[in-house]
Formats: sequence, structure tokens, C-alpha cells
Amino acid sequence: MAGRPLLALVLERIRAVSSVERVVVVCPEARHEAVCRLASELGLGGVRCVPGGPRRRDSVAAGLEAVGGAEIVAVHDAARPLVSPRLIEAVIAAARRHGAATAAMPCVDTIKRVDGGMVVETLPREALVAVQTPQAFSTALLRRAHALRPAEDASDDCLLVEWLGEPVAVVPGEVGNRKITHPEDIRWLVDQLR
Repeated sequence: MAGRPLLALVLERIRAVSSVERVVVVCPEARHEAVCRLASELGLGGVRCVPGGPRRRDSVAAGLEAVGGAEIVAVHDAARPLVSPRLIEAVIAAARRHGAATAAMPCVDTIKRVDGGMVVETLPREALVAVQTPQAFSTALLRRAHALRPAEDASDDCLLVEWLGEPVAVVPGEVGNRKITHPEDIRWLVDQLR
């Protein structure tokens, strides 16, 4: 946005979180030097870059390997550049208490399950949430989750923890923690940054 990578917005917010001790950015190797330079310009020294993998799960595993002996690890997507430091702190605090936590928003739309282009079921929206990142975990728990069913992909790391049968706490997410996915999301982001 305006000549700056979305990652710069995320790193600025991470810099404001006192409980974050180190940052690992998973990105293509060709971007490592630029990411480290950006982090340094933002006052975030010691940012480590590691190459990702073909699946989201592989990329998170690469980052997880690079965190060393950290007690808690938080996973966040650069596609959610307006995450607040308060939300990052809240998810980390919930992971310290429960072992795993995610930010999530209540579903406001009626949700239908569809098969072959036809509605087959209406799901009770009061029991549903739309999950966001950050997600945070006991590092040992997330490593165990990544070791389970390695051939299967997962849409997020909470699913891997769920496959272990472990609980995941939900922290109220934020409307402003919107994922930049479609062209209209970029227009929204431009409006937010004005």
C-alpha cells in the first residue's frame, strides 16, 4: 500500500507488543534481505526469515522450527495487516492459560451448508465463529499437532490442534482485522489508512 508491503504494517503492530521476544517471517528466499532491512528500519532487530513450503502447513512448520525454545508461538498472516497489538496480546495471554487460542468474530450472516449447488442444511449461527489470525499456542502443543497426520493439509493451525483432541480458546476478534483477499478489500484498506 502506497509503496509499502503489507508486512510493514504487521511488523509495526508486532513491534508494539511487549510480550513478543522474537519474530520469524516465513517468505520466499528472494525476499529475505528486503524483509530483514524493512524490520531493521522499523526498529525490529533480529527478525529471522525462513523459506516457506508448498502448503500453508509446511510454511508454519518452517517457522515453528525457527522459534527455538520459545514457550508460546503466535501465527499471523501478513494478509491481516491491521491487527491490533491489543488483539495479539489477548490471543497470546489466552494461549498461556489454555494451550491454544485464536481470534474469531461471531457470524452475522445465516450460514448454509451446500451440496451440488443446493442447500442441504442451515447451521445455527449462534454456535459459529469466523476465525482470524493471530492464533497462539504452547510451542510444544503446536509441534505435536504438526507431527500428526503430516500428509493432510489444514486451513489453519487450530485444526491441527483439534485433530489432537485438544481445546482451543476463542478470543473476540476485531472487525478491523480483515483479511485482504479481494480487490474490494484493498479499497477498504486504503480507506482505513487515510
